[in-house]
Amino acid sequence: MIHKFYQNGYHIVLDVNSGAVHVVDRLIYDMLDLVELPLAQDCPEELLERFAGEYSREEIAEAYGEISALCDAGQLFTADEYEQFANLMVSAPIKAMCLHVAHDCNLRCKYCFASTGEYGEGRGRKLMPVEIGKKAIDFLIEQSYGRKNLELDFFGGEPLMNFEMVKETVRYAREREKETGKNFRFTITTNGMLLDDDKIDFINREMSNVVLSVDGRPEVNDRMRPTPNGKGCYDIIMPKFKRLVEKRGQDQYYVRGTFTKYNLDFGNDVLHFADEGFDQISVEPVVSPADQPYALTPADLPAIYAEYERLAKLIIERKKAGKGFNFFHFMLDLDQGPCAIKRLRGCGCGNEYVAVTPDGDIYPCHQFVGQEEWKMGSLLDGSLDLKMKDRFAKANVYAKEDCRNCWAKFYCSGGCNANSAQYEGDILKPHKISCDTEKKRLECAIMIRAAMADTEEE
Repeated sequence: MIHKFYQNGYHIVLDVNSGAVHVVDRLIYDMLDLVELPLAQDCPEELLERFAGEYSREEIAEAYGEISALCDAGQLFTADEYEQFANLMVSAPIKAMCLHVAHDCNLRCKYCFASTGEYGEGRGRKLMPVEIGKKAIDFLIEQSYGRKNLELDFFGGEPLMNFEMVKETVRYAREREKETGKNFRFTITTNGMLLDDDKIDFINREMSNVVLSVDGRPEVNDRMRPTPNGKGCYDIIMPKFKRLVEKRGQDQYYVRGTFTKYNLDFGNDVLHFADEGFDQISVEPVVSPADQPYALTPADLPAIYAEYERLAKLIIERKKAGKGFNFFHFMLDLDQGPCAIKRLRGCGCGNEYVAVTPDGDIYPCHQFVGQEEWKMGSLLDGSLDLKMKDRFAKANVYAKEDCRNCWAKFYCSGGCNANSAQYEGDILKPHKISCDTEKKRLECAIMIRAAMADTEEE
């Protein structure tokens, strides 16, 4: 299988199964639609006649020869060597956890999937007790079996509302590291409202990664991320985020925004972050019910595609000018890529990765929390639904009919199971608009690599 596209002056061909990317001329680009496999030793007469009005016979034969050489080198029209692993996808040790230390929040973001911290209207706001945090650490160690490196994300709501519990859980985990030989890597996701120097110092010392939630330009952020009294939060949080990054250095963090129908020019929000001194940036499309006024719909896709292409060109310009930054969705490893298992089933939701609530309930990931049908067990009684765990283990790109023949399947790994469940009614049915935006981002990422390779050769 191949995927080809034209963007920013480049004719690009991706060989899906090998991952090889080729920037080709117009003749090869057009010819690839017409070649028949297996290739003949010499260029077929019908191809010579088809392109005779535009190219000489020698040019056409040479182009056919280049296609043949790429096929012989295993870089074009290669066979799918991954499907044979699909049936080997079995339940694995748990290696990562999202710890919901606060089902409460000091913002009222309008698109919040967590009901502004309650994870379901009327469920109540609560903080995780230290005892549950310690049980979560013990559970992760126990369920990791032979895995040495473990990951834990402090999440909310807003985890800084329960920061003493975060500190105590980290302290306990460091003790258990010494006893068990495990190695914990911590992350925290925060809206920044409660940041101060003491919290910043602890975070920068103990957290391997930090996610800083802010949507972009002041007017964009404050429209969707108000405080409980309806006022904006941008002027409160941005100086604190800058302070954290100043003390931390430009590494192992990113500012994470969300774009909606209200800011389809989200590239300007990405550039705003870069101009404010952040060089690790993510601005992601909102995923929400279609009846919300801010929701993205299929009618918005042309504008979204055009904005991604505009942003890609601007990123190239900035990189060439020595002012580059990392935009999360355009970061793509074309040299080796993820391992086979990662390619086939993605984040490990419900299998290698789980979420734990303040009450000790276990869910497949943070986005499933509050949906009782997806509850997997409890730390309080030691229960864990192994059948559900196995179900998620088998949710790979070959089990998803819409993914099997998709050119992007090895990069998105089937997409987000939570979005699929909530908006398509089935973890095996990918969320359509998320798929469409992901494919455009991948094309832009590949084009950027092609453009920067051109720069290196100049």
